[in-house]
Amino acid sequence: MTCEDRQLPIGGPRQRTILALLLLSPDRIVPVDTLVDAVWQGSPPATARTQVAICIAALRKTFKSEGCGEDVISTAHPGYRLNTAGHRLDLLDHQRLSASAAEAARAGRGPEAAEAARQALDLWRGPVLHGVVGRRVEDEAQRLEELRLAAYDEFAILQLGLGRHRELIPQLAALVREYPLRERSRQSLMLALYRGGRRAEATEVFRDARRHLIEELGLEPGPELQGLHDAILRDDPSLATPEQAAPPAPAEPPAAPAERAERPEEPEPLPPHRPREAVAPPPSDLPPNIPAFTGRAAELAALDDLLTERTDDEPPAVAFITGVAGVGKTGLAVHWAHHAARNFPDGRLFADLCGHDPDHEPTSANEVLGRFLRSLGVPAEQIPTEQNERISLYRSLLAGRRVLLVLDNARTFAQVRPLLPASGGCTVVVTSRDPLEQLVLRHGAVRVHLGVLTAQEAGELLRRIVTGDRLITDPEPARRLAELCDHLPLALRIAGARLASKPHWTVRQLVARLGDAKRRLDELTLGESQVRASFALSYRYLPSDAARLYRLLGILEVPDFTTWVGAALLDCDAFEAERLIEAMVDAQLLEVVGTDATGQIRYRFQNLLRLYARELAQQLEDRDEQAAALDRALAGWLTVAERAHRKEYGGDYGLIHGTTPRTPVDPDLLDELTSDPLAWFEAERRSLSAVVEHSARLAQGEGSGRGLDELAWDLTLCLGVLGETRNYSEEWRRCCDHALAATRACGNPRGEGAVLAELGGLLVQQLRMAEARACLEPAMEMLERIGEKHGWALALARLSAVDRHLGDYLRAERRLREAREVFHQVGDASAEAHAVNNLAHLALEQGRTEEGVRLGEEAVVLARRIGENRGLAQAVHRLGRAYLTVGRLAEAELMLAEVARIVRAKQDLVGLCYALLGLAEIRIRDGRPEQAEDGLNEALAVLETLDSPLVEGRVHLVRGELQDVLGRAAEVRRTLEQARDAFARAGSRSWQDRAEAALLALDS
Repeated sequence: MTCEDRQLPIGGPRQRTILALLLLSPDRIVPVDTLVDAVWQGSPPATARTQVAICIAALRKTFKSEGCGEDVISTAHPGYRLNTAGHRLDLLDHQRLSASAAEAARAGRGPEAAEAARQALDLWRGPVLHGVVGRRVEDEAQRLEELRLAAYDEFAILQLGLGRHRELIPQLAALVREYPLRERSRQSLMLALYRGGRRAEATEVFRDARRHLIEELGLEPGPELQGLHDAILRDDPSLATPEQAAPPAPAEPPAAPAERAERPEEPEPLPPHRPREAVAPPPSDLPPNIPAFTGRAAELAALDDLLTERTDDEPPAVAFITGVAGVGKTGLAVHWAHHAARNFPDGRLFADLCGHDPDHEPTSANEVLGRFLRSLGVPAEQIPTEQNERISLYRSLLAGRRVLLVLDNARTFAQVRPLLPASGGCTVVVTSRDPLEQLVLRHGAVRVHLGVLTAQEAGELLRRIVTGDRLITDPEPARRLAELCDHLPLALRIAGARLASKPHWTVRQLVARLGDAKRRLDELTLGESQVRASFALSYRYLPSDAARLYRLLGILEVPDFTTWVGAALLDCDAFEAERLIEAMVDAQLLEVVGTDATGQIRYRFQNLLRLYARELAQQLEDRDEQAAALDRALAGWLTVAERAHRKEYGGDYGLIHGTTPRTPVDPDLLDELTSDPLAWFEAERRSLSAVVEHSARLAQGEGSGRGLDELAWDLTLCLGVLGETRNYSEEWRRCCDHALAATRACGNPRGEGAVLAELGGLLVQQLRMAEARACLEPAMEMLERIGEKHGWALALARLSAVDRHLGDYLRAERRLREAREVFHQVGDASAEAHAVNNLAHLALEQGRTEEGVRLGEEAVVLARRIGENRGLAQAVHRLGRAYLTVGRLAEAELMLAEVARIVRAKQDLVGLCYALLGLAEIRIRDGRPEQAEDGLNEALAVLETLDSPLVEGRVHLVRGELQDVLGRAAEVRRTLEQARDAFARAGSRSWQDRAEAALLALDS
């Protein structure tokens, strides 16, 4: 924007957008809602209307400072209006001059018309609304550009009519190059070239136009352009220059409007925010910009929002950049400061407050004030000694100025507070590892939290540091290198610098060196740049009890954890552990993952910080105390898992336990954690698997003799419920393998037999019957030999499923009845109900339907005594299938609807698929295929989250039956083929045979 031919600085992007909309609607009210929509593109913050008012106030201030008065922008419900009275607006002038040109042309006053058109075009001094973004503004910019092009076409026609074709040619040629599809402009260029004696070039302009139009639009040139081309080819006399078009005498320039009348020379007004007193050149204390700066687009955008214009009586804009050591806080602040420097013409001040510096104490605010005052031009002898006087002088000097202050590496709010200016024209960026809550609370600082780089950004940073093609030709080691550096900028820069300084190294060599966890922090050292030293600066300010918990957490190998884990490590209550863990979060040594399904906040280490904590534990912790703390934590997972399993099954059913001493967990907290047992298992799933693996490895090595093999197998058995309900079969299998290795290494036959029985049950579910038998038979042998009747019966019941699958119904039935007797003796009501359930299944498969129904009803009675749990769902499901077999459809539907309700509540996804499948079969037989289809579609949607080909195949098999009933013959074959393929993936020959039989039936 200009005033008296001077460029006026308009503040940030929001101000420019608002002013643009007002200028586009002069003397008309622009609603606030329209301004909000244009500025925030349909996603405004809650304070949007207030921020618009702030921008309007800043614009008014700018106009007033240039002598325009505050009435340029007035408030008028429901928005604001830009008043042009007493002012000139290029858009209105252009419209007025264009109208005058058109009127003069109609009256035959060619020279007058051409001059008015030229003046209208001279008002365009560059791309309209350049630098103003937003859909609404960009649409207007496109419209105005089209207006300019149309005005130029009219001007060209007027000039051609006056015989001024030679001076037009360069301008028209440039316009046609920029807009090759504008036929009207090409017509004028062709005519100008022809009249200038350049006939061949005129015809080439036509050929070029035709090529562009055909290639880009698939169209031939319009009739006017083709007609002109034809006329040129035949040298039509009508194309000659009219006699009356001889260049006229120069016209007197029109009188300048009153608004532009010459006035006495006045001194140029000072731009906004320039201090009245004469000062030294604006200070610029920023350190050099950061080389190879990468990523951080969102964070830079958040900092850009600080550039919104503020009035002097408002507080300054403040940003607070925080994050873990080495994440690039200083780099972001310095990079953005250089990027935004042009917005702060009165200076850029920088101070390292040394809050986390191994060689210096934190810099006092008084010392920084002295440096800043000198930078602002105050002679050293005039700088007060008292801090309060320095603050007063400092803030007075900054009043009315636009100055950027970067306060790097702050330790406390007390360091920062005296350095905050009072003027809204200033902006402050503070970096710190510490929370500095008061900066946010009292000064409204925008908190910009830096995480590590994305994988893509980490790779890009390495490629910018390491020249050549080493990272490009072997991308997998490069990706692994970034992972080993935790995508942490400091670590990446050190690794990149090491590669750059050793061109004879391959990326794989450095990856191999970093792959040794014990050496990794040593390798990430280059001169004064050390990842370890950076972490140490955060660690040294921790209270001693928090520091000890940090060290002990480092010896765990879980991906994340909640506060009760810290309580187990320190043998304290959960509230104390939470306080200490939050101190680590504040010190950026731990990060918050989020809140899990049980309502607990989960925390985690970055890998390099975990290595540092483990390193400290090895150096500072007593070996025996360290082992005791670890054992308490590992056993704590077993304590909660045992309770969760018990609540899910209604008792200690379906498994046996080891002898590991349980870690006490506060009873109220334990109830809270296991209020939804499956939700807790799901939240802790990865951690539980890691605990099994860690315990098993320790049992086979340095932790032998501590009973950790007992913990590993006991916890593995507790995890079975999650493996079954959510189909985490691979993780469950890995836990079994780890526990089995530990029990064998420790000579633990009871544990080995229990794990073999559990593994055999998993293999039965996967229909891998030969492998299942190879686990279950030796399990029975071991458990029987040591007198473990309960575990032996569990293995026996699972072995019966192998017999049934192989068609040996008599042996299967005999095993089940024998197992049931033991379950009854030891009080395992759930296992007993399950055995009766399977006896019902056997009876139905052998055609003994009445017995099958009776046994199914007996199993439900047994299960209801325990409560509404997974065992009841299984019993009711079996009874519903029995009712379906004998044609009691209404009762079957009631049973399976109850199953669906129970398993939905427990989020038992596998159970839900079986319930929906059974309900669909009932509804097909009952003549309600549309309802059946809804259930099958839901089952397929659930299966998208599971890897269960057997269930998937059964759903497709029933879908094929349904499609046949609905007369969708074209779909049936494809669906049955999907069923067959799923059964093949599951390894179920019997179900695959059923699908193939159904396919053969289609051809018969």
